[in-house]
Amino acid sequence: MTKSWNRGAEQKRQRLAAARAQGLDKLVPAERAIDLLEAVLTPGDRLCVEGNNQKHADFLSACLAQVDPARVNGLHIVQSNLALPQHLDVFERGIAAKLDFCYSGEQGVRMARLINEGRIEVGAIHTYLELYSRYFVDLTPQVAFVAAQSADAEGNLYTGPNTEDTPAVVEGTAFKNGIVIAQVNEIVERVPRVDVPAGWVSFVVPSPKPHYIEPIFTRDPAQISEIQVLMAMMVIKGLYAPYEINRLNHGIGFDTAAIELILPTYAASLGLKDKICSYMTVNPCPTLIPAIEAGFVKGIHCAGSELGMERYIEERSDVFFNGPDGTMRSNRVFCQLAGHYVDLFIGSTLQIDLEGNSSTATLNRIAGFGGAPNFGSESRGRRHASPGWLKAGEESAASRMSAMPRGRKLVVQLVETFREKMQPTFVERLDAWQLQEDFDLDLPPVMIYGDDVTHIVTEEGIAHLHRCNTLAEREQAIRGVAGYTPVGLARDPLAVEALRRQGIIQRPEDLDIDPRLATRDLLAAKSIKDLVRWSGGLYDPPNRFRNW
Repeated sequence: MTKSWNRGAEQKRQRLAAARAQGLDKLVPAERAIDLLEAVLTPGDRLCVEGNNQKHADFLSACLAQVDPARVNGLHIVQSNLALPQHLDVFERGIAAKLDFCYSGEQGVRMARLINEGRIEVGAIHTYLELYSRYFVDLTPQVAFVAAQSADAEGNLYTGPNTEDTPAVVEGTAFKNGIVIAQVNEIVERVPRVDVPAGWVSFVVPSPKPHYIEPIFTRDPAQISEIQVLMAMMVIKGLYAPYEINRLNHGIGFDTAAIELILPTYAASLGLKDKICSYMTVNPCPTLIPAIEAGFVKGIHCAGSELGMERYIEERSDVFFNGPDGTMRSNRVFCQLAGHYVDLFIGSTLQIDLEGNSSTATLNRIAGFGGAPNFGSESRGRRHASPGWLKAGEESAASRMSAMPRGRKLVVQLVETFREKMQPTFVERLDAWQLQEDFDLDLPPVMIYGDDVTHIVTEEGIAHLHRCNTLAEREQAIRGVAGYTPVGLARDPLAVEALRRQGIIQRPEDLDIDPRLATRDLLAAKSIKDLVRWSGGLYDPPNRFRNW
């Protein structure tokens, strides 16, 4: 028997023929979208539904939830972010059975229930880069849904500022005989920029309304507390200045927003302009506007965009990566890669244990990891040097066991000792262990492993974990900044004081920081309206953030 080497191409021809048999050409009316999905999908297909941090192929995913389960069932969903109810509706109806994903956010509680009920078989909880990579290895989609701003008559796509995951999804599918279906906000005569060539797109569906997009990176400065200002001061004076951190990634949240907002005030007063925070890999957070306008931040590559920031980004092309049409082209894969090789990652978490392992997965909720594990991991493939990378490498206890000099990326967890509802951030044992047992996972869902973390910063001070010689020292360094949590109260006072004398633990006073001066007066902008003023009126915040 002659072996076939083109079964994928033949399957694609069959799918296209099935659509044509339904009278469907490349441009498919919205009211025929369900017919299209029932024509091209077959039971057990691997399907990628573009669902990013912000942009979602929401119309197509809603149509998927309405297909006939007798015709389309048992799908294997390979999707980075499950944020909308219909993403899980397909499992309740039996249309989908297996899931590989990265982040579930608000759907985490419902997902946990469906897993418990046996309606979702979890392949794995991935990081973003990990899942995108598997699109090109063993999780290649047979069909993909993507979202774009516009398409022309031929099917060329313009994704706009929120390009995000689209290139990775399309390329992984189209170049392995897959079917790419794009929902677009509008059909235009000529797209401003070709982000996806027409030849890679199988079908275009004009959506009845613009695709769903969420402004998840906007933080109102009015909600930043003085404790967060104090921690931001410690980060700048205790980490950014001595390590000369000039290329970095900020996580999202009020903790890092506070850092961004005191760059033009506190950091400037320390003479740090042009010495720290020049280049960032991060979404265009509005709280970065004062630092950009003050000349601190000179370049930003973005994973996605942010609602309301479009005009500001267009007018700051020296800072952002804009296309010839003037609008930004974000790219989550490139941003994640860029962020992996910077000098520092700083972000927050929900729980930290005595080894410094951290997780955002808590009991009865599987939120996933998103991009933090890739940003917040040691970049062992890095070979270029920088002052901070070399300094951290020289200080690391591990480097003292080898004659070979090495650098090290700084990975910082920035947390208050208690989070919402007085839940302690520091715990003896992560909830992740219980989740592993409850959901029969191969591993506890840890976001950032402790051996990747170099520093923990709380309102109590900084713990320089990379300088600890033993796990016992590391435990006491963590307890030493854990404040009045049960973990902190169980510290060995003599051991903690010894670590402080060695500079492994630093209190605010050790950094010559007076906590009484940590006030909101240091914030360059104290409200969303202030951010609009800093932008010269270019920032147009969504209505939910306007109170004037």
